[in-house]
Amino acid sequence: MAVSGGTLWGASGVAGQYLLQDCAFQPEWLVASRMIFAGIVFLAIDAFRSSGHIFDIWKNRRDAFMLIFFALVGMLLVQYSYFVSIIYGNAAAATVLQYTMPAFLVVYMSLKSRRLPRPIEILCVLLAMGGTFLLVTHGSLETFVIPLPALVWGLISGVAGAVYTLSPKGLIRDWNAPLVIGWGMIAGGLPLSIIAPPWDSTGVWNLYSSLAFIYILIFGTVFAFWLYLGSTQYIQPGEAGVLASVEPVTAIVISSLLLGQSFVPMDFIGSALILASVFLLAR
Repeated sequence: MAVSGGTLWGASGVAGQYLLQDCAFQPEWLVASRMIFAGIVFLAIDAFRSSGHIFDIWKNRRDAFMLIFFALVGMLLVQYSYFVSIIYGNAAAATVLQYTMPAFLVVYMSLKSRRLPRPIEILCVLLAMGGTFLLVTHGSLETFVIPLPALVWGLISGVAGAVYTLSPKGLIRDWNAPLVIGWGMIAGGLPLSIIAPPWDSTGVWNLYSSLAFIYILIFGTVFAFWLYLGSTQYIQPGEAGVLASVEPVTAIVISSLLLGQSFVPMDFIGSALILASVFLLAR
């Protein structure tokens, strides 16, 4: 289930690249539509399971504040920055850069606890930095293979991913994951829908763009989250995170097969270093 969820996420990035680069869809519209649709589905599932008590989470002021923080700084920012990075670069690079998240987690936890990182944590940060360097420059300080805006937005998605990982832990413990994810998506998608209403699309609609959009909504969001969250009933969250890191590998393979994206050995080495930091931190 964890691997399947990661695979669906990776493929949704490629579908997003097709919509954004080839069909002129706006990232604001794509993110708002995706989040609101998926949020409604998750809340409907939770309402069915909990006999309709989906609004109780808003009655607690502290929980409501944490939910809004998670929705805007975690859920919304991680998805928006990811798709903007795809616009300037490609889905494979954006997905790999998003997995620099463990390095930011290490830095944050060290600052919070006011201690120096352990050797294994320092190694994780160095692996993520080295992998990013190889991915962006292919080992040469004189060239930028990935455009600078793609790099910046990709790293922002890594920071937002750290917030997305840490901020909802208390909420999920006190309530449940589908409820928190559902409200997080709706609360994050509604402000963006003011700028880009889901019913007002500016992209080019055809058979392939329609299929790509449906895939992102249903398989790349609802099913992917459901499979990933469901896997944590059987394995530890750290193990699920490691298994779901098949996501960037999927993005690389599908980008090559469907979009004709070309990669060189430095791309694979850089990606491997970044993913190694995920494995080590989970361990």
